[in-house]
Amino acid sequence: MTNGDKRRNRKRDRVSKRYKVRYDRLVAVILVLVVLIVVLSSCVKSCSSKGKNKNSATQAQTTNVDNTQQSSIVDNLESSNETRSIITGSTDGQKPSESQYTTEVHKAADINTGNLLLVNSDHEYKFAEGDVEETVLYGNIDDSVFHTRDMVTSLHKETLDQLKALMQAFYNENKNSDIYVIGGYRTMDEQNDAYYSGNSQFQGGCSDYHTGRSLDLAIVPSDGSSSGYYSPTGVYSYIDEHAAEYGFVIRFPEGKENYTHERARDYTYRYVGVPHAMYMKQNSLCLEEYIDKIKEHTKDSPLEVTVDKKLYQMYYAPANSTGDTEVPVPSNKTYTVSGNNIDGFIVAVSMN
Repeated sequence: MTNGDKRRNRKRDRVSKRYKVRYDRLVAVILVLVVLIVVLSSCVKSCSSKGKNKNSATQAQTTNVDNTQQSSIVDNLESSNETRSIITGSTDGQKPSESQYTTEVHKAADINTGNLLLVNSDHEYKFAEGDVEETVLYGNIDDSVFHTRDMVTSLHKETLDQLKALMQAFYNENKNSDIYVIGGYRTMDEQNDAYYSGNSQFQGGCSDYHTGRSLDLAIVPSDGSSSGYYSPTGVYSYIDEHAAEYGFVIRFPEGKENYTHERARDYTYRYVGVPHAMYMKQNSLCLEEYIDKIKEHTKDSPLEVTVDKKLYQMYYAPANSTGDTEVPVPSNKTYTVSGNNIDGFIVAVSMN
């Protein structure tokens, strides 16, 4: 081989070798690029997946919040005793919430009307217009159940209605019709006549009979035996035992003379309304004591009493010294408002 051939062969080897090295590098670069593409592709997919997951989570969170809020409302409607009471009228034992109160405007003269007027030597009856819906007993009662002594004795209509219910219950229990009503509503002149004749220690204006809600009972046996003022003995004790269930209390109970300033007698009953009567009986209070007691209780801390599984709450609202008074009353429950004939109003709420 000549020297020229040798030189050509060496040159060809170097070129071949150089191209081979460059090809290897190209392969390496391609591999690196492939790896980078794979990595970048994975990153893109990962980021895209995270973005989607984040959006999904955000949507889920929003959905959960919405669902939670909706669930909260439903739960409140279903689990709140108070709300259930509004819808179904069930007894719940809860006082109305603040938002469920409204006000009822009463004129200054309204403190002199209602079933809880306190009338005695210290607090005169004002004969407020519309307070007494006078109803004569004669011709308006079933005389096969009980009787009236004359044709003029009258009572406040609500009082008479409740008395008829009480007497009917007594008759149904004992088949006895010996009870007579011998005293009821009195005018100013009638009370003064009783006072000056010595039959009453109260002058006109100071008698509870003016309210038309006080009455006297007598027992006049149909067999002609001795009659006299009512006394809760024998079968007649039924009346005294159940009177409060119909809204009646003994007006001048024994042991309360220092409050009533009247001799004790168990034949004079006063209608005050069912929840008040039950509370007075359960706590051995006369009307004077109850009027003082209720002043300690507002709508936020009412007195409570249960009558035949029905819960009542009672509270006091002071009257303005002049002008109208806005008395707080529940907007979603049945209630009554009565003046006390002194300085304010008494509200009774049926929680059913």
